[in-house]
Amino acid sequence: MPISLHHLRAGDRSRWAVCQDGRWTELDHTLADLLAWPSDRARAVVEAAARTARGAMPGGGTLPPVDRQEVWAAGVTYRRSRDGRKEESLHGSLYDHVYDSERPEIFLKASPWRVVGDRDAVGIRADSGWDVPEAEVGLVLNAAGEVFGYTLGNDMSSRSIEGENPLYLPQAKIYDRSCALGPAIVPSWAAGPGPFGIGLRVLRAGCEVYAASTSTSAMARDFEDLAGWLFRALTFPFGAILLTGTGLVPDAGFTVCPGDTVEITSPALGTLTNVVVAVGGGVRRSGRWPAPR
Repeated sequence: MPISLHHLRAGDRSRWAVCQDGRWTELDHTLADLLAWPSDRARAVVEAAARTARGAMPGGGTLPPVDRQEVWAAGVTYRRSRDGRKEESLHGSLYDHVYDSERPEIFLKASPWRVVGDRDAVGIRADSGWDVPEAEVGLVLNAAGEVFGYTLGNDMSSRSIEGENPLYLPQAKIYDRSCALGPAIVPSWAAGPGPFGIGLRVLRAGCEVYAASTSTSAMARDFEDLAGWLFRALTFPFGAILLTGTGLVPDAGFTVCPGDTVEITSPALGTLTNVVVAVGGGVRRSGRWPAPR
């Protein structure tokens, strides 16, 4: 990543820094500042910081690459996602309509304080028995709906809950630790327009139990179209993150378990790594949902 924007811990506060080829400099501005400005002003600030980058990475640890931004997500943007939704659901034809329609599926995924970052733990619901990570490219959108940058995202999902009834989607998708972003934001002018390769691996006791890869070239919709729909009747004065859907859905016999490690990689955007934990209460589901393997 030639230029990247990082959210860093600084005691009980946070700060933003730019990394240029392994050299670091802190910003005097937040991500909310950058995304509230016109794109040319934000780019000038980031590029000026990159030119003066000299030091090592500041200590204190990293945070998710958000501050005041909601995270939204689009669904059924890849054929494999459509097929996976049909596979889990008693209402399969619904997803053919979503995939083919002009209007995309878009839903609120997380408020900023619920987002976890690289090396933090992601969650599966304790009352679900069939759960998967969803590896996605996230659009970092400014207040005008323009693509300021990209990051990697993990849209953790309960297939058992959504499969039981599509109206349960908020419970299947929105809960503590259900959204991971990182490791950084790569500005759009540095990353280029894509397409972006994206890979997903799940490790269990150090052994690979799932691996697959795809490209955003397989999406049925483009980034600008999805961003345009998000901004049609919503304003985001401090910008927003929009996850663009997944083309990597494990087969029905697979579920992640507490203790697994999820790795999402992209040559252009880095690697996002998270360990899986169970969150919440209730009885773990069984029945028609597959046993872990």
